[in-house]
Amino acid sequence: MANGEWRIESPFRDPPAYQARGSDPLAEQIDWYLSPEHRADIEHGCPNTGFAGDVRRLDPAGHARYAQGLAANLDRFAQIAQAPGLQEGERRARAIALFSEMAGALLLSRADADPALADEILDSARTDVHSRTGAA
Repeated sequence: MANGEWRIESPFRDPPAYQARGSDPLAEQIDWYLSPEHRADIEHGCPNTGFAGDVRRLDPAGHARYAQGLAANLDRFAQIAQAPGLQEGERRARAIALFSEMAGALLLSRADADPALADEILDSARTDVHSRTGAA
């Protein structure tokens, strides 16, 4: 929060940075987002999951900023999660479904006191998202 306002930073990096390294941006994002390191870094991790439980208690301006940040993150993720032959609406719907699974898994993993179950949640979601997207 700077000067009394907080910003929603995107947890998703620009695809050209991955392509310049010759890596798959979707696979890297899935692996990073559903990692124990991201789970542990609540202060610097995805703000969409960090604020998800509290956003309804924010004032209207704060709620609007959260909604804008979520929409921007979904747009950026839709660029990363492209699939051949999908129209714009289909690409956005796919990104929303994938991000929802990833965010839900991260939230559940953070909430669980049992480290083995917390890891299992991340591992299961990561495997499922990789298999549904074909990300390497």
